[in-house]
Amino acid sequence: MHFSVLEKSGFGAMLTIAVIGGSYLIGGMLVHAEQLETPAYAVAVTEKAAPTETASAPAAGEALALLASADAERGVKLFKKCKACHTTEDGGKSKIGPNLWDVLGRAKGGLSGFKYSDAITGLGGDWSYGDLDGFLASPKGFAKGTKMSFSGLKKPADRAAMILYLRSLSGSPKPLP
Repeated sequence: MHFSVLEKSGFGAMLTIAVIGGSYLIGGMLVHAEQLETPAYAVAVTEKAAPTETASAPAAGEALALLASADAERGVKLFKKCKACHTTEDGGKSKIGPNLWDVLGRAKGGLSGFKYSDAITGLGGDWSYGDLDGFLASPKGFAKGTKMSFSGLKKPADRAAMILYLRSLSGSPKPLP
């Protein structure tokens, strides 16, 4: 008989599988593992506390305490990110976002000619200092479903400066709280 190389390698593979399988069966019959009643080595497991929402999200209202010492000029610098979507001139046209002239004290969703999301119009009331702080901290957290894509100003000092700047955008700025 004459065997080809493929037949020899196929026979070798089958023989290897049979030897490994047989060794596994014989080993299982010879060695019996016993379950321990108590672990040989105890591992101390501590559960991590679930992260609190307040730790990751800035607390609204913190900026109000900083208004008296805030710098409106810093707010002007911070507002540069906002200029892509908002205008600030008296009677200025709205862009993607509404014109922010005289926003403090204005009805939420109340600028005529701008189509607000239901999230903003559903808030009701006027924009107060506290409302602006909450919205600037997290627009999507303050008005769930808002179209505004800005993630917010996390630092209370930045929000205070921005609020002071927005307050200045008026013919008669509202008194500080």
